[in-house]
Amino acid sequence: MKTMSNICSYIESHLKNKGYKLQRFSKMADINVGTLSAIIKGTRLMSMNQLDLITSAMGLEQGYFYDMYGVECFIDSAPHWRRLEPFIYRCAEIGKLDIIQQVITHVTDDQSYIDKLFDVAESLYSKSMNEAVLILYECVADSEKYQHSERLALCQYRIFLLHKTLSKYDNLNAAVKFEPYIDKLNEEVQLDAIKDLANVYNTIHLWYKVDAWARELERKAEFQLKIQSRRRKNKRRLTAYPLFTYAAYANLLISSVYDTRKEYDEAINYLQKYMEIIEIENPTEEDQEIIDLFKKWGEGNRLLYQLMLGQESVIDSYLDYIENNPSEMLAGLVNILQSANQYSFNIDYALIRFENQIKLINTDMQNKSGYNDQMFNRVNQDFYYELARYQMKKRNYSIGMDALLICLELSSSSKDDLMCIKCLDLYGEYRSEADESQMKKYKNVIEKLSTPTF
Repeated sequence: MKTMSNICSYIESHLKNKGYKLQRFSKMADINVGTLSAIIKGTRLMSMNQLDLITSAMGLEQGYFYDMYGVECFIDSAPHWRRLEPFIYRCAEIGKLDIIQQVITHVTDDQSYIDKLFDVAESLYSKSMNEAVLILYECVADSEKYQHSERLALCQYRIFLLHKTLSKYDNLNAAVKFEPYIDKLNEEVQLDAIKDLANVYNTIHLWYKVDAWARELERKAEFQLKIQSRRRKNKRRLTAYPLFTYAAYANLLISSVYDTRKEYDEAINYLQKYMEIIEIENPTEEDQEIIDLFKKWGEGNRLLYQLMLGQESVIDSYLDYIENNPSEMLAGLVNILQSANQYSFNIDYALIRFENQIKLINTDMQNKSGYNDQMFNRVNQDFYYELARYQMKKRNYSIGMDALLICLELSSSSKDDLMCIKCLDLYGEYRSEADESQMKKYKNVIEKLSTPTF
């Protein structure tokens, strides 16, 4: 906090030190001289725009006085929303997050501000000002924690989305905290919330949770589809996608769960189910885009399940598929490597075919297409782990060890203990094949793993 009593004292000292007359400084700040005089005398409150103009005329950085302005206008005196709202927006724009936190902690003693703060949070959320908006949502949620309201649930939904990180434990914690609020959301909004929740459990491989929430999503989506025909045609849709999307996606998730259980016949059954769901009459342009996406997924997944059943003959078709669908390439290569490791297929020709794309996995963001940060990190780990296994079995120890160390570093950075253990086990099996530089890199990663974080 600045040490002088108020902003006006700073302005007066600046004028005195620079030898400026009030008339001259008013022109520099582009503020009427009478208005400026009244501000300095303390007989007129200063607006945010006037504060920014004065700060600029004094040659100071943007927001230099915001902490003092916050105290003077909203903490030491009764706050007025007409001033508070632009103050929050401006602090958010220039990253003065600590000041937002300080001010709203005081003003939320007045419950009449909760509605307004929520509206500002929603506005900032639409502009992706995530750090600032998280403070507002958490403040509103804390103020309403005993209300069990829809707004509280929506705040918790936003907080859940904003809290997702590369750490599986952060994501698990966020998901568990959010679960109890889902039923308080609007019934349509619940569809997106359940989808997002299931996706988080999918990225951390908590399959029983994926299965449970996918089936809940299917149930709620089917109910919404039944009542859709009774709604007003001009009623605003609250879901991010057309309703049939959620029923289809639920079955896609269930299919993926059976995939992880290696129950591929069941996986194919649910694949056929979501392919039937997307067969809708008179699709709109938006509908058709989603239908085409599910058809693409269906084609790839059918080949995948055949591959995982040991049908080596579909490898070439699957390679063609992932080449034609670059967003599926990384996951597709993981699948091919897993099948090769399970059935001892020789897929050297596939790795050569995609050699250039593989080199770009950690450098070219196009490989991230279709993935959020958490999913990309997970698939990336799986790729390098399966590649390491394949190359080690082929006695290409140097290539395999390099891939393994990349996987170990990725999993340690995201605190994925299970993958770290798998990497350590594989390293232990082939330790004698590591060269000096690889042993040094391994030691460095292990030291990081052993260092506690606070």
